[in-house]
Amino acid sequence: MQTTSSPSAVAVDVQTLIDNRPISRYQWLILVLCFLIVAIDGFDTAAIGYVAPALVQDWGIDKATLGPVMSAALFGLAFGAIFAGPMADRVGRKKVLVLSVFFFGACSLATAFAPSLAWLTAMRFLTGLGLGAAMPNAVTLMSEYAPARRRAVLVNTMFCGFPLGSAAGGFFSAAIIPHFGWQSVLIFGGVVPLVLAVILVFALPESIRYLVVRQAPPATIRDILKRVTGADVSGAQHFSIHEATPSADSAIGTVLAARYRLGSAMLWLTYFMGLVIFYLLTSWMPTLMKDAGFTLQRASFLTALFPLGGGIGTVAAGWLMDRMNPNKVIAIMYAGAGVLIYMVGHGSAANQVLLGLLIFMAGTVMNGAQASMPTLAAAFYPTQGRATGVAWMLGIGRFGGISGALLGAELLRMALSFEVIFTLLTIPAFIAAAALVVKSVSTRDEGVSKTVVVTH
Repeated sequence: MQTTSSPSAVAVDVQTLIDNRPISRYQWLILVLCFLIVAIDGFDTAAIGYVAPALVQDWGIDKATLGPVMSAALFGLAFGAIFAGPMADRVGRKKVLVLSVFFFGACSLATAFAPSLAWLTAMRFLTGLGLGAAMPNAVTLMSEYAPARRRAVLVNTMFCGFPLGSAAGGFFSAAIIPHFGWQSVLIFGGVVPLVLAVILVFALPESIRYLVVRQAPPATIRDILKRVTGADVSGAQHFSIHEATPSADSAIGTVLAARYRLGSAMLWLTYFMGLVIFYLLTSWMPTLMKDAGFTLQRASFLTALFPLGGGIGTVAAGWLMDRMNPNKVIAIMYAGAGVLIYMVGHGSAANQVLLGLLIFMAGTVMNGAQASMPTLAAAFYPTQGRATGVAWMLGIGRFGGISGALLGAELLRMALSFEVIFTLLTIPAFIAAAALVVKSVSTRDEGVSKTVVVTH
């Protein structure tokens, strides 16, 4: 409880109340809903890759002509995240989440009926806008309802929905395309989020921290707080949160303010470098291994080991982040990923069991670090700029993914050896680690703690 300016008034500190209570069924429901949002996000992001072979055969087109279609969603993801963050900090996390899920569902459904490559490319870009808007707001909302003692592991667990949704898309596509055609995958990827959007309207709450900052009616806050914590707050009229004083009046101004500017830049750099590695390896590792003398079957199997341990690494990273300095935890993981990637490049093709183990370990550490970055960003920014901070990191980082795919093509064109390419890939890993060390040692809460109180 915090005292307001009036001696007789008492303000309930909503975050302290959430932190001091056991995790409720309502908080688990929020986790499940956000997990489903991220999972269908992963499904729809990867869908075009799964339907591409059938699409090429059905339309009788050359595979190279699908290049713009494949990249359209990546650009949409980047711009969707960049624009949705400030919108969520202005109008609320729930509104943007519901609208973005509905939007990418409708666009995915429309993509199934695209009559030409131009329409297909345009619809994938629009789908990407919705997908990019959904992800950071799901992270932000979950982080604002999780108790501090378990926040990182809960948010990271929710984030595991993305690779699981992506993987599920592959199995689903393999089972359904032979019977119902490639359009069926996109129809499924459209109908499910449309249904989910309706459920979110009734089941998902607005962020309580956002409501306090925006001075929502006490009755609204009381109702949500009671459902979240089970505590009797029926007599409360004033609510507060404690965090660093906002450095600007706007969300964008907060993210770019002097107190957060360097930290923001380091988060962007880290996420960018991580996606350079991820997209280069996932896009080109089969080709790299085939050129190194592996059979196509063996190259595909070894490549599949890289993302396989991502869920383990993500949950483990969250557990460690809740108990240690989170910046240092993730920095060590990026540095470890760099060492393991180097070892993969210099591993012996004769010992494929050891090579497979190294690839699995590198993927576990690398994907665990990368998936933990939204959690790290959510903890760094105050409520006023949190959605923008998380979204901008994700949006700017997407250009690292685009760069990684293009860089892989250029490295192959230069005919560099397997060992040299994997040695070069250690550079972005160590840059990512160094950026987080800089963030850890140079960004401090220099502001005066501020109590934001609703007074009526």
